[in-house]
Amino acid sequence: MTFKFPKLCLYNTLTRSKDLFEPQDSERVTMYVCGPTVYNYAHIGNARPAVVFDVLARLLRHLYPKVVYARNITDIEDKIIAAAKELGVPISEVTDKYADIYRKDMGTLGVQLPDIEPKATDAIPDMISMMERLIASGHAYVAEGHVLFDVGSFKDYGALSRRDLDDMIAGARVEVAPYKKAPTDFVLWKPSTPEQPGWDSPWGRGRPGWHIECSAMIEKHLGETIDIHAGGIDLQFPHHENEIAQSTCAHDGKLFSRFWLHNGFVNIEKEKMSKSIGNVLLVHDLIEQAPGEAIRLALLNGHYRQPLDWTAEGLQQARRMLDRLYGALRVLADVEVEANDAVPEAFMAALLDDLNTPKALAVLFDLAKQANTATDMTEKARIKAALLASGALIGLLEQDPELWFAGGGVAPHMDAGEIEGLIAARAEARKNKDFKESDRIRDELAGRGILIEDGPKGTTWRVA
Repeated sequence: MTFKFPKLCLYNTLTRSKDLFEPQDSERVTMYVCGPTVYNYAHIGNARPAVVFDVLARLLRHLYPKVVYARNITDIEDKIIAAAKELGVPISEVTDKYADIYRKDMGTLGVQLPDIEPKATDAIPDMISMMERLIASGHAYVAEGHVLFDVGSFKDYGALSRRDLDDMIAGARVEVAPYKKAPTDFVLWKPSTPEQPGWDSPWGRGRPGWHIECSAMIEKHLGETIDIHAGGIDLQFPHHENEIAQSTCAHDGKLFSRFWLHNGFVNIEKEKMSKSIGNVLLVHDLIEQAPGEAIRLALLNGHYRQPLDWTAEGLQQARRMLDRLYGALRVLADVEVEANDAVPEAFMAALLDDLNTPKALAVLFDLAKQANTATDMTEKARIKAALLASGALIGLLEQDPELWFAGGGVAPHMDAGEIEGLIAARAEARKNKDFKESDRIRDELAGRGILIEDGPKGTTWRVA
């Protein structure tokens, strides 16, 4: 009997339920994820949505013939302007630098590039067009060089975050200004001073507000209604709420996004990540301390919707977990497999159940356990194919096991060549029956976090 996978179910923030995912067009599945505002290095909290929704994109590509995944670059924003002013350089110098660093850092974590990476500054005409339509339809108004969205004109405002207007007015993130009709109205366009970046518009020289950027880029590249919109839980209000309002109104009431997905916060050693506390962990620094694949696995160890407590021990545990998985592949090094869809039923079922990566990882480790005990070559081939296919689906186990053990699991201050040299010196000492020297080298390696194992095929090593 042929096994039929269950269908993909995703937790939709808008409905507050786990819903069956069926795209509006199975030949063109569309997904948009809010990307970085590029004025500084990305922290580990920024990396979580990049990694989590990279897994979702991989899964969707596995299920459907065509997926169009867009993740934007916000390259015009007041923090960017402030950073460029402090350095005395054009904003493009700041944004190009940090956008490039972001791509490289996320690439180190195994995050594939999206199909489309739109920049906000390339969509200014599209933003102006959307604002003109909102003004014409009575959903936006002009005041003192600003264009503002009239929240009162959209009766469903607050449906995503489940907030009422009184709560929003009381919220610290609502800016009160004299030119607003109501405190909850938000800025679509604002004037620029001569020294600030700006673009010509029907309302004078200015620049866009943050929220209109994503709506315009989605309309331009993906269409008026998309399948999935995703991002961190911190964006649910006001950013995503405002996107829904302006996009729905600009498109005559059409549904903006069919599914809304939000990942939970990342806390550091049980504390909220904060500049004031001084516990902000930059990905750029972390990848100097540990392999990117270990950082990725640490981010996938918890369910994406739940808060994740990031700890140094958790990162070390992720490295040890990868040692086990790559160790299983090393055991199967001589086993030949054909490239095919060998993803196990249980692994796929876990991912189809709202991206349950912890449950999927448990299947991987069960396979690794099987690899270490299997004797039949057909069984070994099945296990290896399953490990490789499953790993690829979540962005793991995509390097040669020997490369992993030769450096993938070693911190930069530990030179893989030096380790190999010490192992060779130990082998020479054992050959000469100098067991004192042999033990000294073993202890030195152990002190540096390297465990060596002697076997029929020689000595191998791994990170402790």
